[in-house]
Amino acid sequence: MTPPVASTDAPTAHSPEPPPVVGGRFAPIMGLRRNAVDYAESMWRRHGDLVHMVVGPPGASRDVWWLHHPDGAARVLSGSSWRAYAKRDQVHDEIARWLGPGLLTAEGEDWTRQKRFVQPVFTKVAVEGYADLMVEEIVAVVGEWDVSDQPTVDLGAQMQGLTLRVVLKALFGDSADDVVPHVRESFPAVSDTIMRRGLGALRLPAGIPTRRVRRGRAAREDLFGVCEDIVAGRREGRTTGETDLLSRLIAARDGEERLSDEEVRGQVLVFMLAGHETTSTALTFALHLLGRHQDVQDRVRAEVREVVGDRHPTARDVALLPETTAALKEAMRLYPSAPILGRLSVEEDELMGHRVPPGTNVVVVPWTIHRHPDFWVDPLVFDPSRFTGAGTRPEPTHRYAWMPFGGGPRACIGQHFSMVEAVLALALILREHRVTALADTDQLPVGSLITLFPTEPVLARVERLA
Repeated sequence: MTPPVASTDAPTAHSPEPPPVVGGRFAPIMGLRRNAVDYAESMWRRHGDLVHMVVGPPGASRDVWWLHHPDGAARVLSGSSWRAYAKRDQVHDEIARWLGPGLLTAEGEDWTRQKRFVQPVFTKVAVEGYADLMVEEIVAVVGEWDVSDQPTVDLGAQMQGLTLRVVLKALFGDSADDVVPHVRESFPAVSDTIMRRGLGALRLPAGIPTRRVRRGRAAREDLFGVCEDIVAGRREGRTTGETDLLSRLIAARDGEERLSDEEVRGQVLVFMLAGHETTSTALTFALHLLGRHQDVQDRVRAEVREVVGDRHPTARDVALLPETTAALKEAMRLYPSAPILGRLSVEEDELMGHRVPPGTNVVVVPWTIHRHPDFWVDPLVFDPSRFTGAGTRPEPTHRYAWMPFGGGPRACIGQHFSMVEAVLALALILREHRVTALADTDQLPVGSLITLFPTEPVLARVERLA
């Protein structure tokens, strides 16, 4: 992909009118269904930092504003104005319908209440208590790689398996093995149903049993059933797990109030989704890029061996691995796990110099913001030194130029968990292995359901080092 030209005609003063409409009513739907990331980037390249579409037939259409500039992201997500933009767009509606009530989709007082319960589970201290568990699972997965006989691996499949084991172990403790087959079988069907319905110009009522709805409903019931059985077992004392996330959610109290079983299940499912897909995406693309840039990989390996040596790394080591962290952050810049963030304006506001009326679908696009030439020097070049200050390509000062976890009060609550896990995984993998990417490009083809994913196997040769 070539870097798009930044918008030169965006207004600098307040305009009482929405920006001009581009595109047809149905072309965006087809483009988004084919590949939402490619379509969003192509619209940015053609029309600039604010793109206004009217999607759907007359009488049932939606106004959609696409924001490709960190100023727009700051307005929608930051603490001063975020309440004007709710997570009530079609995609979040579908997430709530198919996964149940959870912090990701809650609004208003319900969100505030749920956050009081969930926040303590994801504090820095709480997350670092899971570092030994993370390392144990990562070591187990990497130890199972048989790279002597089959040195070519699909990084995406390997990282999916690794992060799934970590998040399920953190969530369910000793019950994790019971959940793995259900997640592998059912989560893709639920994700597909959510995004296909969420991006549709017209949504049939969920009660109409189309083939996709039937498939999604069966997958959802499978996930609900296994979660409810484990929650019931914990409530009744049939199973134990004093330190796993599920037990902490069940035990959480706000005075005499606690989360209902339905709310616990919703938090678990959302974290299950976000906790393994986003981290596996980050690791997949980080390893591919490091496999393309052996000099950077060598620096990471040397750092890990110097800081960690032959022992298992700990949570405290993460802060002592700046090269490793920078490589991960640069991979997350080029391949943000959440490339598109949707909101719905619930009150009149101003965005990028234009009045945005209530009821407007507003889409922030980290994918393009992370590649914006006004903020990133050589935006398509993989250069981790942006995040160490050691190179000639400085990290932007704009708070919302790098936002793989969103931003503001509703930024991903599990971001510290994800970063600790990913840094530890890179450290353990690269300390003992050399990864050589087989694709001859940094720019891999990608798609997006709820999270980013490679549309083709990400193949690499993995060599175990002495």
